[in-house]
Amino acid sequence: MSREGGADPMRPRASLRTAVVWEVLRDALDRQAKAAGRDVLDVLDTGGGTGNFAVPVARLGHRVTVVDPSPDALFALERRAAEAGLTDRVRGVQGDAHGLLDVVEPGGYDAVLCHGVLEYVDDPAEGVRNVVSTLRPSGTLSLLAASRHGAVLARAIAGHFAEAQHSLTDPDGRWGAGDPVPRRFTAEDLTRLVEGAGLRVGPVHGVRVFADLVPGVLVDTEPGAFDALLRLELAAAEQPAFHSIATQLHVLAERG
Repeated sequence: MSREGGADPMRPRASLRTAVVWEVLRDALDRQAKAAGRDVLDVLDTGGGTGNFAVPVARLGHRVTVVDPSPDALFALERRAAEAGLTDRVRGVQGDAHGLLDVVEPGGYDAVLCHGVLEYVDDPAEGVRNVVSTLRPSGTLSLLAASRHGAVLARAIAGHFAEAQHSLTDPDGRWGAGDPVPRRFTAEDLTRLVEGAGLRVGPVHGVRVFADLVPGVLVDTEPGAFDALLRLELAAAEQPAFHSIATQLHVLAERG
């Protein structure tokens, strides 16, 4: 199976935000395919939008169904898949996590991506349960959500100290009324949600540990800085000590 699917999420600057998730996901799909004894997997991408992950996953040879509430995003997904010559592997369906089982088959997928969804659903526990119900008995969940403590650090570094303090105690990890993110999570929160849905939690990674803190002009102009920062992100992501300062948290989980 080709590994060229890393092209979209890995280059250029987007790689600093997606490299960790992509590396973990790609390896998980490889293991899943070997365990299933087939090269082509059925993958569900909930909230997949315009296909930032769906199209690269399809390039690996898998069939991807994207569920998203936005018609505009699904139109862009269709166009993107066509430009990549992947219309036979990428399918868009309008829907959301709450009504997921109304638009996709329960137990029909080898892997499901739930990236940037739990922050916006009314009931995160229900959202995770719905997503998990679409997995086959040996399926894999890739869960990505905003980090509560990373937001505290980001507001403090930006000089918004009152907002940073507010996010420390707010039940949803919000820094104020103007916060565009409805809720954020700790690694413990996500682990509890995943285990409550009956999955076994695997690796937890911090995503965008440094990428959102380093000035963009440094990364763009200093020779070798981009690649060095990318290597640092990949190395730090595995260290639990850095989970609390990451912008996002990624959890990989499996049935069984």
